[in-house]
This record gives sequence, structure tokens and C-alpha cells, in this order.
Amino acid sequence: MALRITTELLGDHPRLSEITTHLPITASWIRGSDGFIAFGRYKTHSVKGKRRFVEAAAWWQNELSQLEIKNNVHGVGTGPILFASFAFSEDEPSLLTIPEIVVVQKNGKSWITWIGNEQPELGEKINSKQGLNLQWERGALDDAEWSLAVEESVTRIKSGELEKVVLARDLIAHSDKQIDPAALIQSLESEYPSTWLFLVENLIGATPELLVRLSKSLVTSRVLAGTIRRTGDEERDFALAGSLAKSSKDLEEHEYAVRSVAEALEPFASSTNVPEAPFVLHLPNVMHLATDVTGVINDTASKVDIFKLIAALHPSAAVCGTPTDIARNLITEQEAMNRGRYAGPVGWIDAHGDGEMGIALRCGEIADDKMSIRVFAGCGIVAGSSAAEELAESQAKLLPIRTALTRL
Repeated sequence: MALRITTELLGDHPRLSEITTHLPITASWIRGSDGFIAFGRYKTHSVKGKRRFVEAAAWWQNELSQLEIKNNVHGVGTGPILFASFAFSEDEPSLLTIPEIVVVQKNGKSWITWIGNEQPELGEKINSKQGLNLQWERGALDDAEWSLAVEESVTRIKSGELEKVVLARDLIAHSDKQIDPAALIQSLESEYPSTWLFLVENLIGATPELLVRLSKSLVTSRVLAGTIRRTGDEERDFALAGSLAKSSKDLEEHEYAVRSVAEALEPFASSTNVPEAPFVLHLPNVMHLATDVTGVINDTASKVDIFKLIAALHPSAAVCGTPTDIARNLITEQEAMNRGRYAGPVGWIDAHGDGEMGIALRCGEIADDKMSIRVFAGCGIVAGSSAAEELAESQAKLLPIRTALTRL
């Protein structure tokens, strides 16, 4: 007998990040007042290897076939929801989660989806400061070692071996108390409301980069590449934004990333719009060159779902480099670490194959015992890069998760 999953409209409720149920939080995807918050685990699954996106899609469809779906709301993001967090490398496990309860808010309307017979009651989280005592330690490479990796990469780029590579680094924080994922989401939300706040199986962060959104036949990808640190002085930051928009080094890095996304979408889209020049995206700690690539999916006999788009887009030049294979090999050689799910696709998918997948950036992975967290940052390296500037950029990109932890 199929298990019933029900979707109903919801009345007044707390902010998504403040909702609680009788089950622990397992996933979230929030931007501004809209998004998803999920609790409990109905089913989890892992995939890896060259066919991981195909296998993930097949597993999701099989699970849907075993549910009696009663959807009284309809539309994108209603009904059963899958949360996915894919590893950067196909050789590492990617995690899929179907929650027991999902609360959604979109365009002023809210709904709840739950598995079972009784609609769950919602509570409100009381903000209480944990007062964590954090002890930080180096990750795979210290500052000097990572800077040498940047210098070596610049040398290889100048020799003509490749055009761009993205090098990442990690830090580890040990806590004297368990780190509360729900509290960390709230902490990130207070400072970074314009980013996508995500949580999937202990991977948590505030990403400004949308790998792909598929809504019916409309596809969108927000590409970020080219970064400058903010000073906190409004006039100075305005001047820095102008210099970023004219920086040949940053424009070159950005062009590689945009081109890789546009080329990946081309086989699926009947029309694609790529703006001629990027805009400057202002975040509290940094500014980025950004481009929103949009398109309309071909009306073909073969249905295009978001899994197919993810497979075509990942890894983009924004998180790997170009040419892809050479950049990926250089990453393995120079980073001296396993990225895990950092810089991989993360987000949600509905029963129709629509959804939103960001890139897991400005994030950390909380240990299973909740007593430590590994945080990540990466920088795009091109011929004009300098080790000192890239190190400063990496430190700026570590700030969102580091400062959010200090406020718990």
C-alpha cells in the first residue's frame, strides 16, 4: 500500500527559519522571505560515479511511484520535494534526502507537505545564544602553502597549459558545544538575506551563485566570477565596484565562467540570453561580477528535467576552471584535500523535475556529532592573479560562515 503524502495551503506561521516541528531540521533553501524548510527524513540515498545524476533522477522517480500524492496546491515547488547535495567530484558520495515535513513560502503564499495521516503542528524557535567557544585549526594547507599553490598555478597558466583554475582551501573549527544547524541558518540569514541559504545533511551555507533554476520551460543561471573585498566605507566601496567592473583580470575570469554556462545550456535551449556585460553584485563582505544567463527549453519529445541540466553544467568554470579536465587535474594536484560536497550542486527538485540548484559556496560541513565544522573558500586563478590578493579574497569568502558561527 502506497504511503500518502499531502500538500495543503498554510495560514499564518513564523518566518521559515524560525519554524520548528517535533522532528529535527534536515534541509533548507531560503532567500529573503521565500523558500523551503524541511524536517525529518523519510528516505535518504547516496549516488556516485559518472552516472550519478542519471541514477539520482531514477531513484527520485522510483520513490515518487511509491507515494500516494494528494496535492491540493499545485505549481512548481508543491507536492513531494527532494533535497540534493552533490559532491564536486564524481568519485565522492552525493546525498539525496526526502524529508517527512516541508514548509514552503513563495510569492506571498505558503503551503505544507507531509508524509503520513496527521498534519504536523508547527512551533516557533526561540532565539537563544549558544555562546560557542571555537578553536580553529588549519585545513589541508596553511596560508603560505596555499599561496605557493596559487603561484604554481599562475605559472602553469602563463605557460599555456590552461586558462583558469579555481583553487579552494579549508579550515576546521572545534566547538565546546554542539553546533545547531537551525541557529546557524538564522545567523546567516541576518547578514546575507540576498543569498540562497541552504542546508542538506549537515552541509550549510549562504551561496550567492545559482547553478540553475528550472521553472516549467524557463531556465536561469546566475554566474559569479571576479571578486573584490569591501572596506565598509561606502564611497570607497563605490570606487572599488567601478574598478572591479573595469578590471581586465576579473573580466577575463568572468568571461570563462559565463561562456562555460552558455555553451552547456545551448543544446537544451531554443533561445538563450547572455547580457553583454556583467553587473556588480554587492554583498556585505565582498562584491562580485555577476551575469544572469536565461533561456527557454526546447519543446522536444525528450523531456528535459533539472537533473539533465545539472549534469551538463557541473562543473562550470566558476568552480573548476577551463579547460575543465586540465583544471580538475590541477585542483587534485595543488589543493591536497577532498572537497567533498563543497562547490557541488545543492538545492531542491519537485515531482515534475523543476527546481533550483545553487553551488555550495560560502559554506561548511558540520560533523555528525555536531562538535566541529569544516569551512571552505575558493578563488579563480588566471594569468593576472597574485598570491597575496587571492589569499585575501579567500579570507573574505570564509567570513560569512565564520562570523555566523561567532554569533551563535
